[in-house]
Amino acid sequence: MKTFKMLSMTVVQGDQSISVPLIDGIIINQENSHRSWILEMYVDKTDSTFFEQYNGSGELIEVKVIISYPENEPASFEVVVNAVKSIGDYVSVLFTGTLKRVRRKYAEQLLSELISNGLSGDELITRFERDMRNRPELKKDSATV
Repeated sequence: MKTFKMLSMTVVQGDQSISVPLIDGIIINQENSHRSWILEMYVDKTDSTFFEQYNGSGELIEVKVIISYPENEPASFEVVVNAVKSIGDYVSVLFTGTLKRVRRKYAEQLLSELISNGLSGDELITRFERDMRNRPELKKDSATV
């Protein structure tokens, strides 16, 4: 097994993405024949209600997770919610699932968005480099929990 730090999570519903404000998170590759992963995140109680509706339902949810370094491209997973538990002022949400093989091309989508916003030349390069470091959500990914 390998463990990684979860830096951010976004829930994908159709062509809308919902950003989940994390307090902390971990992701574990079980390295088994099922290619299964365990994801656990700690969120504020106010941000847990979304996941409570899926708790134990077995319904698949698509999530995108940035792992280990902010510069990493988000990894897409199909997960189910296995547990939602209060721990002090926060809530632990436990997922199991699999890594999706098709990964979003963040750099290409960001560049396309910046060009469509009219940026070019040095301004385009500066903004692209900054946004690749900061990983802002793209226009089609602009909702929150």
